[in-house]
Amino acid sequence: MAPLAAFLVCWMLLSWLLQRGRLPMDHPNERSLHVTPTPRIGGLGIMAGVGVAAVWLAEAGLLQAALPVVLAAFALAAVSVLDDVRGLPVALRFLAHFVAAVACLLALGLTGWALLAGTLAVVWMTNLYNFMDGSDGLAGGMAAIGFGALALAALLGDAAGLAAFCAAIAAAALAFLRFNFPPARVFMGDAGSIPLGFLAAALGILGAMQDVWPWLFPLLVFSPFIVDASVTLARRGLRGEKIWRAHRSHYYQRVVLLGASHRQLAWAVYALMLAGIALAFALRVLPQHTPWLLILWAAMYLLIFLTIDRRWSRLRNEP
Repeated sequence: MAPLAAFLVCWMLLSWLLQRGRLPMDHPNERSLHVTPTPRIGGLGIMAGVGVAAVWLAEAGLLQAALPVVLAAFALAAVSVLDDVRGLPVALRFLAHFVAAVACLLALGLTGWALLAGTLAVVWMTNLYNFMDGSDGLAGGMAAIGFGALALAALLGDAAGLAAFCAAIAAAALAFLRFNFPPARVFMGDAGSIPLGFLAAALGILGAMQDVWPWLFPLLVFSPFIVDASVTLARRGLRGEKIWRAHRSHYYQRVVLLGASHRQLAWAVYALMLAGIALAFALRVLPQHTPWLLILWAAMYLLIFLTIDRRWSRLRNEP
């Protein structure tokens, strides 16, 4: 019932908000792929749905292990709402991300080098989800599919509470996608992308600590976002560019700039994510073939990126 409650709460809240005026708007800028100001209140609906589901599961005694993750995610959602409405300094936002990550991972029992590595991974995932939220239907679909995959893996791993919570996140994202699938009527905003990125990383770590899935499993599930953002920012850094500045050099952005529609991009990335999820589940049942599966995974992305780079170079060289 928790996933159904999350879906309905998100749907109804966004329907109600969109009927009202004077909403926080996302205005096009130098990194945008949209040209029309659009409300960025989708995260409120997603987190409201997730919050109702979390209370439901907590009362049923199914959320004890994930409670630090839930509390930290909603703390970040609160900070992100302020950022969406008023705008916050970059340093303050990053400080909040680090504090939430450290507090959550300490509560989960990580210490020493594991705590340091986990904190960096959580903060990176928190921010890259925000970086990749730039095309209609992209981040919402990734959340619905990705957390749905985590829910299935947790169910197969006899982690009922974790499965129900991940399913609730996926359901809330699916309700949001009703309003965000191209052409989008509403954007997610930081209030959605920041806590979703955090939840993807923190729940991934929690599941690995509980032996629900291998450490590589959540990385493969969310690999379209992880690989695109990581490769793009690494390349920008090597070129001496200021990686924190807005830009349109992510591979998903270039696909649209090359002529694909937001809808075509969304379906293509969904297919890519499903391929990564298939590899992730193969890793669960065929751990002895992990090196070959990872080589296949890397080759798949290398081929995609080389194809996009080649077409981008041709476009820039055209008279």
